[in-house]
Parts: sequence; C-alpha cells; structure tokens
Amino acid sequence: MNSKTHPDHSKIATHTAEIVREYGPFGGSDRVGGVTHDGRRVWAATGRKLVAFDPASGEPMDSLDLACDAGTAFDGTYLYQIAEARIDKIEPATGKVVASIPAPGNGGDSGLTWAEGSLWVGQYRDRKIHQVDPQTGAVIRSIESNRFVTGVTWVDGELWHATWEGDDSELRRIDPADGTVLERLEMPPGINVSGLESDGADLFYCGGGGSGKVRAVRRPRRAAA
Repeated sequence: MNSKTHPDHSKIATHTAEIVREYGPFGGSDRVGGVTHDGRRVWAATGRKLVAFDPASGEPMDSLDLACDAGTAFDGTYLYQIAEARIDKIEPATGKVVASIPAPGNGGDSGLTWAEGSLWVGQYRDRKIHQVDPQTGAVIRSIESNRFVTGVTWVDGELWHATWEGDDSELRRIDPADGTVLERLEMPPGINVSGLESDGADLFYCGGGGSGKVRAVRRPRRAAA
C-alpha cells in the first residue's frame, strides 16, 4: 500500500492544534480566504478587500480594495493574491497591480505562499501543491496530497498545508519530495482553515473561511538534536 496515498495515521506525529488567539471579523466581512505575514502585519483576504492588522494588538492597519478570493503571499517586497484564475502582484503601499500571471488551477486554486524564489500554490480539489515561476506562471513541479489543499506555507525548510474536508480541518507537515505526511495538527471540531501562513517563528496564521476570522495556532516545538 502506498503510504503517501494511504498514510498510517497511527505512525504520524499527531497533535491537537493550540489556538492562541483569534482576530476579526474584519469590516463586516464574513469570510477570510488567504492570509500572509509581511514581517510586521498580517494580511487577510476577505473577498473584496485585503485587510492588514497588527498581530500584537489586533487593530486594523491598512486595507486595499482588490479582488482577493483565495491565497495571499508576500515576497519581501510585493504581495501576491489569487483572484479567480489569475495571481496578481501588488504594491502593498498603493494597492497597484504591477503584474499578473495565470493561476495553475484556472480558478480552482486555494493557498499561496512564497519560498525560495517561487510561488507555491494549493490546488484545492485536485489535492496538489504547485511550485510556480512567479514571472511566467509556469509550473515547475507538483506535489500530491491525499486531502483537499487549502492554505500552504513554508517555515524553516518545512512544507505545511491546511486541509478542509466536510467539517474537518488540520495542518499537515509533508515531505516536499513526495508529499508523505510527517506531522498533523488537528483543529477543534467545527473550526476550519482556509488560508495558512507562518510568521517565520512559532505561529501559524490560519484563515477561518466563513467565520470571517484569522486564528493564530502554535507551531509544534522541535526536540533538540
């Protein structure tokens, strides 16, 4: 039996997700898709506005009137936002769209993150994560999952993605070479995850779908070598 396709959950490190804080809803919006972290602010895609807030205080800091129905990413300078069948490259200070590329799922895309000079795009129902050239939109390679893929993030060389099937959501650390599940964080019942982004340290920021919230979830600590 292929362990990637049918993982033995009894052998996978599994934890209950520790939710340390909730933010939102934002400006009357009842949904959050993508989320990203720019080193100072968390950005949440609420459908028609990208909203930035201070993760320490929870206070709104900025908003951009943009189509933003799924994943969001930040490359250190620009924001990237899935808008239906395209990915827009955006100046955070002005909201100006400076370039667009086709999204690999042609509208079936979900999560988005930036790592190692590439965009990484979740393709929801196809259960895949694509590494994409940010200049052209060309797919460099694809990683298969065995669950619907919502958010995607990298942190310290680890690839994590969120799942959401029915009423169940979890965060999964997977082997970027073949998609094998290495670790699972199970969300409490009824709490779902759309977008996902790491703060580069101890927290994941999780879009809460139709709750309109963003939740901070503690990243599992690694045992000292």
